[in-house]
Formats: sequence, C-alpha cells, structure tokens
Amino acid sequence: MINIAVIVGSTRPGRKALEVAKWVHRIAVSRNDAVFELVDIADFKLPLLDEDVPPSMGQYKKDHTKAWAAKICAADGFVFVTPEYNHGTSAALKNAIDFLFAEWNNKAAGFVGYGSAGAARAVESLRLVMGELMIADVRSQVMLSLFTDFENYATFKPAPHHEKAVSAMLDQLVAWSGALQGLRAHRADSVAAVAP
Repeated sequence: MINIAVIVGSTRPGRKALEVAKWVHRIAVSRNDAVFELVDIADFKLPLLDEDVPPSMGQYKKDHTKAWAAKICAADGFVFVTPEYNHGTSAALKNAIDFLFAEWNNKAAGFVGYGSAGAARAVESLRLVMGELMIADVRSQVMLSLFTDFENYATFKPAPHHEKAVSAMLDQLVAWSGALQGLRAHRADSVAAVAP
C-alpha cells in the first residue's frame, strides 16, 4: 500500500496549516488506494538546520534529524500544506525540507496552499525545490483564498468545489507515488549492495 504523508507546513502560533491539513486528511482517508498520515513538523521541534555535514551525505548526528528522517523515509509521497509568506513558503517548512536529502528522493508530491493568492507563488517556489530533491511534483494543486475560504480571514470554511481539487490532486499523487516504486526499490537495492 502507498503511504502518503500530509505535511503541516507551518509552526507559527495561530497558524491555519493544521486545520487545512486536517481537512485534507479527512478527505484523503475516505480513499482506499493509499494510507494517509498527518505529519506536523511542529512535533519534531527542528531548530534551524544544525547538522555539521550536508544532508546529501546522510550522516545525521542529531536525534531530531534522525526522527524526522525516519518519518519521511517511511512515506512514498507527500502533500505539502503551505501558507504563503512574502511570495514564498514558510521558513519552517523550507528548513524541514532542507534537513534531509535521500529520504525525499524518487517520491511524489502534491500541494495545498492558502493565502491571498491561493499560495500560488509559495507552491511555485516549492516546485523548484522538489526538482533538486528528485521529487516528482504533480500538476493538480489546491489553492485556498484567505478572502473566500476563511471567514473574517480566520475561520476555515472552504468552498465545496475545493474537495474536487483535493481529490484530483490525490489521484495524481497516488498514481505517481506508485509509478516511482521501481526507482525507490532499485535505489534501496543499490545502497544495500555497497553497504559494508
């Protein structure tokens, strides 16, 4: 079974990301083609990247990095739930992504963004990052507006049509996560062959 992590991409007090991620998760768990887990980066208490060696070396020393790596390694694909801050994603999400490398490789990602422009620019910035991490990002995305999907810019009340957008994104995400299984298996076999 495909394992998809729905990643809560903000740690800011008063954040909306957790509520949005829970909504995505509720829609996702009604499916029977994958297992969906809510993953909150706030639970991992990641400081600003504090490993001595670049993540591409895979030589993690800190317990928080090892715990984060284990969680991401277990997933076959990701839904990144991101706010938009100053035309980009949150610093907390980018930092969490930057902690790791191989754990992201040969997997797929979809995006749910919220902001004044549906977080379109935040998602575009994340798509560039995905390419470097060898993550296949799917075309469909969910764009939630602070003006129309949050009552008084605070209470999350998504328009009904967004559920179809979530489903379309998940259709692509599950398909791509499954299609990349061969690459992940090949990489695991290659690593095992050269391990001491």
